[in-house]
Amino acid sequence: MSTLAKLLKNIRKPKIKRNRKKALQKSPQKFGICVRVYTTTPKKPNSGIRKIAKIRLSNSKSIIANIPGIGHNLQEHSCVLIRGGRVRDVPGVQYRVIRGVYDCKPVEFRKSSRSKYSVKRA
Repeated sequence: MSTLAKLLKNIRKPKIKRNRKKALQKSPQKFGICVRVYTTTPKKPNSGIRKIAKIRLSNSKSIIANIPGIGHNLQEHSCVLIRGGRVRDVPGVQYRVIRGVYDCKPVEFRKSSRSKYSVKRA
């Protein structure tokens, strides 16, 4: 419990909100070009291969982004749009590629959660 003397001595400071997606510079999405497209394995309990791309953004920052969904057509020099969104089981991946924009094709034959993968209704 805080007494009046304690509160007068040091005032309660508001909690500082950290920006965890620094490369986006407070914008919802950013344009970038793939430098390298590769696969990695996730942390301990999981084992599925994750598709990852190293991307140079329009603000000349370099980031690592996940390519969501089954299959992709990305390769070096592909243009992509990225958004925030951490992949919990791959260390260092803080961003995701938006499917169906620029060179990244939407996921084929997707039935559920279509809006996340830019799939039109069948």
